[in-house]
Amino acid sequence: MARLIVVSNRVALPSPDNNQAGGLAVAVRSLLKHQGGLWFGWSGTVSPEADVTTRTIQRGDMSYVVTDLGEADYQEYYNGFANRVLWPILHYRLDLAEFSRRDLSGYRRVNAHFANELHGLLRPDDLVWVHDYHLVPLAKMLRDRGHSNRIGYFLHVPFPPPEILTALPNHEWLIPQLSAYDLVGFQTENDASNFARYLENECRLQKRGEFAYETPERIVRLGVFPIGIETNEFSRLARRSVRSPLVQSVLESLAGRAMMIGVDRLDYSKGLAQRMDAFERFLAVYPDWRGKVTYLQITPKSRSEIQEYAEMERAVSEAAGRINGAYGEIAWTPIRYVNRAYSRSVLAGLFRSARAGLVTPLRDGMNLVAKEYIAAQDPEDPGVLILSRFAGAAAECAAALLVNPYDPETVATSIAHALSMPLEERRARYQVLFQVISDNDLNSWGEHFLAALSKSGPPPPLHEQLGLGPAIAADIA
Repeated sequence: MARLIVVSNRVALPSPDNNQAGGLAVAVRSLLKHQGGLWFGWSGTVSPEADVTTRTIQRGDMSYVVTDLGEADYQEYYNGFANRVLWPILHYRLDLAEFSRRDLSGYRRVNAHFANELHGLLRPDDLVWVHDYHLVPLAKMLRDRGHSNRIGYFLHVPFPPPEILTALPNHEWLIPQLSAYDLVGFQTENDASNFARYLENECRLQKRGEFAYETPERIVRLGVFPIGIETNEFSRLARRSVRSPLVQSVLESLAGRAMMIGVDRLDYSKGLAQRMDAFERFLAVYPDWRGKVTYLQITPKSRSEIQEYAEMERAVSEAAGRINGAYGEIAWTPIRYVNRAYSRSVLAGLFRSARAGLVTPLRDGMNLVAKEYIAAQDPEDPGVLILSRFAGAAAECAAALLVNPYDPETVATSIAHALSMPLEERRARYQVLFQVISDNDLNSWGEHFLAALSKSGPPPPLHEQLGLGPAIAADIA
């Protein structure tokens, strides 16, 4: 059996508290355990240039190869081009992109470093799976070093239309390098279609079947692989965690009030300021709910050294304070706004306890919080998911209350609808949503991608990947 070589910007080494492990880490470890291989990427350490090393770490039967970054590499590749240029543009925010040729040089340099380190590790029959926007040119650099392995790429974030992407300086160098992969995977059909348009309009590649394009070297195939969660495991975790002392203390502090919850990294793509505006509008338009509902927003800080993030942090904090000052009473605070991370078990218990889940990003590749909220619910008395139509999860989760996060009026109306929704309707929506996220769980996602990468034919249609009939697929797309 061919080894699996997973490559990502950051390697998530196992820790005593794997409760904090993200979805990608869980999926990768499961696949590597089954197939054998290794996980390669940045160690998370920034070292003096002379001390940068690459080393192999063995944890049980799992192999990890990690490499350090020098200070210049970290600033130019990671803080610079990846997070100040690619991240905003891929999230449709041209106004926030800060391009510099120095940062692009650092991005190229680190990708070349990854390619050089992988060059000595790869065997001819290895399957290589590269993840996310940090490593777009890696396959081309491996090809230039003589490797003809099957190499797949998965983009976890959105892929904007060519009209936006072509505003990226040097896009004509960077984006065509995705055609060096055998398979390029996306979260949604819209993302895949945007890339297909780029290949046709900018690269002038000839179409060879649905979502397949011919280059002089290969046929590059496009596929849609919406990432899932460990649905059943998360559901069991929520059932246990709702009884934990911390979750119980939160519920007791609510004094019988309904709770809404939002859990988001502090990032401008998450629409936190707009969500605060919508909740403020809800309190203004539906005064009967004042004193009867508490909105818990958990928002760990992120990239605070970047000016836009620091400004956003201040704006969201000020909005929460303004709303609490205007509507709060001595016995009731409308918004509990917390800037720290909590374990998956605590979040699972809080999700299960919340009458409504607010997941309203302005743009998101998938957003697994939406799926975790669904998985955590009590089937007998489920809460209601309020979900942005601009999250990738909306393609599968049509039974949620889908909203436009830019329109505070409709979000406010959806909050009122969710809080007053009859039990029968809540159960019906939950059953549809839970079935979808169970059929396309985390293991299915990884298996579908690797099965498609291993074959030369086109990936199956989305409804076949999800195990649904075409009619149901049409309903959720």
